[in-house]
Amino acid sequence: MRTAQQILADSAVIAVVGASRDPLKAAHGVPLHMQQHGWRIIPVNPTIDELFGERAYKTLADIPHPVDLVDVFRPAADAVQIVRDAAAIGAPAVWLQLGIVSAEARRIAEEAGMDYVEDRCLLVERAAAGLTRLG
Repeated sequence: MRTAQQILADSAVIAVVGASRDPLKAAHGVPLHMQQHGWRIIPVNPTIDELFGERAYKTLADIPHPVDLVDVFRPAADAVQIVRDAAAIGAPAVWLQLGIVSAEARRIAEEAGMDYVEDRCLLVERAAAGLTRLG
């Protein structure tokens, strides 16, 4: 199992489930920050068509290319199905944002051989490690 910082260092494309248009929400600010530091952000939200200059998808299964990391900005109750969906598309890692914890989602990820992080913020981990994907 890779550490949170190893997952970020190894990932180039992050699908963000629950990405938000509302600039006051962490589900907007965190993915935007990651994009500004060089990660490709793929928004997953059934109510929007585009965000951060990228096409948005209704579900993880709709994304037509591989993703390196599925980042979750949804309640813990939704995490179990999201992790199942992430496993189904072959995502190597799942990250539940700060305040989101699910023992069942962790079990599903581990059984699928996926790296799993919960209750941690991408932005905080990126900053702590000084990571960037900008050339």
